Amino acid sequence: MRIILSAIFVVASLLQSLLAQDPVQTGVIRGQVLNEGTKEPLFGANIIVVGTAIGASTDFYGNFLIERVPVGTQSIRITAVGYAPFIRTDVVVTTSKPAEVFIPLVESLISIEAVQVTASYFQKIPDKPLSNLTQSNEEIRRLPGGLEDVVRAISILPGVAQVQAGRNDLIVRGGAPSENLFIIENLEVPNINHFGTQGASGGPLSFVNLDYVEGTSFSTGGFGAKYGDKLSSVLTLDLREGRKDALGGKATISATQFGLNMEGPLSESGDNFIFSARRSYLDFIFRAAGFGFVPEYWDFLGKTHIRLSNKDQLVIFGIAALDNVRLFNSTADQRFSNSRVLSNAQNQFVGGATWRHIANKGYLNVTLGQTVVEYDFLQNDSLLNPIFKNISQEGETSLRADLLTNVADRTELSVGIIGKRVAFSNDIRLPLFTTSFGEVLTLNAANSGTSFKGAVYGQIAQSFGPARIIAGVRLDYFDQIREKAVVAPRLSATYALSPFANVNASVGRYYQAPSYVWLFSNPSNRDLQHVGADHFIIGFDQLIRTDTRVSLEGYVKNYFQYPTSVTRPYLVLANTGAGFGGSEEGYASFGIDPLVSSGSGAARGVELLVQKKLSEVPCYGTVSIS
Repeated sequence: MRIILSAIFVVASLLQSLLAQDPVQTGVIRGQVLNEGTKEPLFGANIIVVGTAIGASTDFYGNFLIERVPVGTQSIRITAVGYAPFIRTDVVVTTSKPAEVFIPLVESLISIEAVQVTASYFQKIPDKPLSNLTQSNEEIRRLPGGLEDVVRAISILPGVAQVQAGRNDLIVRGGAPSENLFIIENLEVPNINHFGTQGASGGPLSFVNLDYVEGTSFSTGGFGAKYGDKLSSVLTLDLREGRKDALGGKATISATQFGLNMEGPLSESGDNFIFSARRSYLDFIFRAAGFGFVPEYWDFLGKTHIRLSNKDQLVIFGIAALDNVRLFNSTADQRFSNSRVLSNAQNQFVGGATWRHIANKGYLNVTLGQTVVEYDFLQNDSLLNPIFKNISQEGETSLRADLLTNVADRTELSVGIIGKRVAFSNDIRLPLFTTSFGEVLTLNAANSGTSFKGAVYGQIAQSFGPARIIAGVRLDYFDQIREKAVVAPRLSATYALSPFANVNASVGRYYQAPSYVWLFSNPSNRDLQHVGADHFIIGFDQLIRTDTRVSLEGYVKNYFQYPTSVTRPYLVLANTGAGFGGSEEGYASFGIDPLVSSGSGAARGVELLVQKKLSEVPCYGTVSIS
């Protein structure tokens, strides 16, 4: 009896203990609030978890910590005097680790007495006042059909089209895939896709691990003078910091790959790191299905964030992608099938170090970077005789400095300088090849060399009450072509009709240097000029609700000096760089033709975008018509 009573007492005590515990699981949100323009930490900003009374304020360094936040997907409201209030959605709170967020606040354009400005789920980026969309990590992750791919996530936006299903060759407002700029941690990257096409920017899937992407900003036109050497779009990716509280990691498996993630602190002062390694398992699937070729890839990502002082920080990152294609030619059917495939094995490396200094009225960024891409293209006929081969390497060693400062009240000045040392080598072999139109092509050349590419820019932004005007100019230089230097002026403006509606306009000239492979494959192409395009954009955006925005834009792009083939007059190189290339496209993207800068064209369009953010109304989505 004594044993039974003791057992009952123990069970009762456990039940009482369990009932006394909080049945709601909670987690932690920590982060930093910054001035979007100057990157200065904001002291005294208020952060509230939407739908609760839980919140915090930022300290002198802009940091905040909110504890006992219910587990799940939360939204937080951020307010600060002189700044447009903002609601950050998709903050995923778990018990396993803190949710870390970095919130840039935009200075308010409207200051009306007796009017309370309601917090919005949308922000207007100052140097990209129109034709721009930002996406958080969670928005990209849950995109239907997005496969957690940062490039695929933007393919559904207005004005953007995929050349073919299963590839990230994007046509942005009529522009070629070679006209898209990618920026990772302030470093310009030639391509962010596995199995990319040389001279372009596509490929089947991105090699950037979404788990470590803080967010993206995608602009389809009207971008400022800071961005250049591309004609159609700018995609910037910011990698998040690692955990500061403890070492952590996870094993992942997705539809195409498996991998391992690790992150954690390096010191008590907040230094941290992230690392990931992934490998595809498509080769197992393709081999089991009896395919004649098997694609394999690895990718690695690492980043270290070091806090040098309260106003100085150092970010070092690197990404490597190793791609290979195995060909199986044991049967006649496999040899015939592989004869139609341009085998594409390549290795890519992207790495850089950025020093950021925060001043009282601005910041200075200095980035030293290195990008290297090694290509190995091969195509055989059904008898295994080579009909095309190209082994080449493109490398860029770059140094850039960007300075932003508030020279006066509501006046912002940005200046920058970029220098690149380009090293290129290739060995291209094309025996006699007859196109589908009857032209006979041949090329056997081995070339190598170094060149210099650079740019300087200046931009001033001035706010006049509810209006903001941005004027800038950019000079680009490339020593491998006849027209070495070009000047591109740009002007944009936005006018706030109310706290919920804006009218926007932009006009500007954009230049892009010809692809390296076009110049080195055929030395006669050194007489080419910079490719140019003039952008004219006008638009209107309206908040229907704080979580729902409608935007309408119209644009005209006028192209000039586009390279065209002398031997194939129908061939304008705007139509190359998409798809797998090879004999079916006449190897056009490799610049084997003698080219002249005589192509012209135009793209015109109207775009409607309706975007609903996840909020207290538990649905989200986008609808676009172009």
